[in-house]
Amino acid sequence: MREVRLRWFGHVMRRGTDAPVRWCENLALDGFRRGSDRPKNYWREVIRRDMEQLQLIEDMILDRKI
Repeated sequence: MREVRLRWFGHVMRRGTDAPVRWCENLALDGFRRGSDRPKNYWREVIRRDMEQLQLIEDMILDRKI
C-alpha cells in the first residue's frame, strides 16, 4: 500500500499546479467530521511518514528513473 501511495504522490506532483488532480491539495474540508476517537489523517502527512520510514526525499519520488 505504501508503494502505491508514493507512486501516486510522484504522479500528482509531476503534474502542473493547474491540473485537476492537484486541486485536492487546496480543498478545505468544512463540515467534515470524524469520530472524536481518531485524529485527522491528512494525505500529505501520510506521505511524509512513508518517506521517513523508507528514508526517501521528495526528489527521489519525483524521479521516474529510480
